[in-house]
Amino acid sequence: MRRLPIPDEVTGGELDREVQQELKSLPKTLATDVARNLVMVAQLLDEDAERAYAYARTALRLASRVAAVREAAGFAAYGVGKYAEALAEFRAARRMTGSVHLWPMMADCERGLGRPERALAMAGAPEANQLDKAGRVEMRLVAAGARRDMGQPEAAVVTLQSPELTSGAHQPWTARLRYAYADVLLEVGRAEEARRWFARAVEADQEGATDASDRLAELDGVEFLDALEAEEDSEGDAGTGRPEGRELLGDEFEMDETDGMDEEFESGLRAKDTGDDVER
Repeated sequence: MRRLPIPDEVTGGELDREVQQELKSLPKTLATDVARNLVMVAQLLDEDAERAYAYARTALRLASRVAAVREAAGFAAYGVGKYAEALAEFRAARRMTGSVHLWPMMADCERGLGRPERALAMAGAPEANQLDKAGRVEMRLVAAGARRDMGQPEAAVVTLQSPELTSGAHQPWTARLRYAYADVLLEVGRAEEARRWFARAVEADQEGATDASDRLAELDGVEFLDALEAEEDSEGDAGTGRPEGRELLGDEFEMDETDGMDEEFESGLRAKDTGDDVER
């Protein structure tokens, strides 16, 4: 079996302790080999999904009975759009561990396979109630996506309305949740509210996980030009005070702090417990 090249500096020790603990069930040399392939999967998953998938397949051939390997293979398959394969791997990992943390990903695979009704059914299953807060948010995002798949954007708006959406504390999922809400508001024609929620997504998106800033700029009529082109233009337009590489076609946008929700929804959120199930 041909092995894929792995840089010498990748030792396998970069993995989480829990994964390293799982790999201890393997002979030491094999465990190291598998670990190094898993590190490559993690490093490449966002930037080169095809290569990440190749390393995941290698790890899977070496250690298919390790749950962490099956999970990594699932994420890699998901990354290249192989949803049936990803679903099979996630199911295998769940059987091995009994954990429900992959439930939202499994439901999203159902969406990828063109089965949004199954994704919605999973959102209402007992397993969804066992998820932690981050998992419940992911499940809510998947359920809203399924509603949109089914041509029900108004229902998707309701699904995303939750205490986590309006919370002032920024969590890893906050930007994506606000972005999804803004996007579906735009779809149903509520442009002003969508603009406010794109702005709030920008506030929470410190890692640049979304293109919320671009969407906000687009709504505000801001056009981004090539820096060299703007420099040439500036020779005949000195002293305008405009940032290099940028032309404002409308007023500069401001970050609006308002929620963009009606009073009835806001008062309803205050009355709800933060552990509510996914809206169905």
